[in-house]
Amino acid sequence: MNENRLITFGCRLNAYETQAMDEHARAAGLVGAVIVNTCAVTSEAVRQARQTIRRARREQPDAKIIVTGCAAQIDPGAFEAMPEVDHVIGNTEKMAAHTFRDLAGGVAERARVGDIMAVAKTAHHMIGGFGSRARAYVQVQNGCDHRCTFCIIPYGRGPSRSVPVAAVLMQTRELVERGYPEIVLTGVDITAYGTDLADGVTLGGLARLILRECPELRRLRFSSIDTIEADGELMRALAEEERLMPHLHLSMQSGDDMILKRMKRRHARADAVSFCAEARRLRPDISFGADLIAGFPTETDEMFANSERLIDDCGLTFCHIFPFSARPGTPAARMPQLDGALVKERAQRLRARAAEAVGRHLESFAGRSVELLMENAELGRARDFTEMTVDGACEQGTIVTARVTGHAVGKLTGALSA
Repeated sequence: MNENRLITFGCRLNAYETQAMDEHARAAGLVGAVIVNTCAVTSEAVRQARQTIRRARREQPDAKIIVTGCAAQIDPGAFEAMPEVDHVIGNTEKMAAHTFRDLAGGVAERARVGDIMAVAKTAHHMIGGFGSRARAYVQVQNGCDHRCTFCIIPYGRGPSRSVPVAAVLMQTRELVERGYPEIVLTGVDITAYGTDLADGVTLGGLARLILRECPELRRLRFSSIDTIEADGELMRALAEEERLMPHLHLSMQSGDDMILKRMKRRHARADAVSFCAEARRLRPDISFGADLIAGFPTETDEMFANSERLIDDCGLTFCHIFPFSARPGTPAARMPQLDGALVKERAQRLRARAAEAVGRHLESFAGRSVELLMENAELGRARDFTEMTVDGACEQGTIVTARVTGHAVGKLTGALSA
């Protein structure tokens, strides 16, 4: 077996970096390896990674198993101690071409994990769309300077650091020339973009530069933003740049002020509601996604109810609901925990509330025509990230217009316009 097998856990940035590793491995001539890119966001994610490593060894007893990612960065010794693992590499090392040349040449040490907190620059890599011709991703930032009490990711990713503007523009231009109609700007905390650069360009300004320098680019998106870091330039870009898509995924986590304080978040409930109202005033066609945690330690029924109401008060549509899972090494793991059954029940209630919001959102499209970027022959994404299936085959990566005829299973249904 000559092909490398790549297994990714966690966020979109991890998936992006897996693609970059695949390119490095191919260029280095590394073959027959299993590369596991781990996540450390919850204990369950780490458990699943270890389980996957053991299964990979059973399935491919002769393969070289290489483990990397946030869990490996935070606790490399735990993976180095696994007999199934041949090499452990850190989050910085996994993005370096010479790491894979050493692995291919048989000269790499068993563990190569540096001090992530000392990293001052982000290695930037250009990749396509994870096998899709619909969209490509440009990493503009890595790391995080904040210390939310439930999160251990800063210790896996290091301090916030931005990719220089010139490098972002160069990568974006090349991807547009390759024919990608949509670019997604990605990172760990992309609204912190530019705080470590001398030119004063923030995320909103970067978006405007990209759109000005790449007039052929049809669509530009942000992966996820922190509302409290959204400055005036970002809001002006949202209002004035038609090619900046009207969809924002928001890092909210809770709708209760006391829980937000205990999470060490930097916004209050009123800030979240105000942001969504202002964004909707500036861009009436906007939709919002959001991350929400159910059952955070000390959460009372009243506190949870505030999170339930946040979905309606902010007009959230596409919610990612996470039942709280204590991550060892975080302050939240030392707080008084809720009963596991209660946490699951609250997560189910939040998901039900979110499903109602999706239903209302889909109903609002009745009888309308929408512009879709086709992700495959039958499934496309509207400008506000709503999914839609259409009758008739379309070419992946094309932008078409379709008339809405209904909705089912969380997606619009429709037919291509004549």
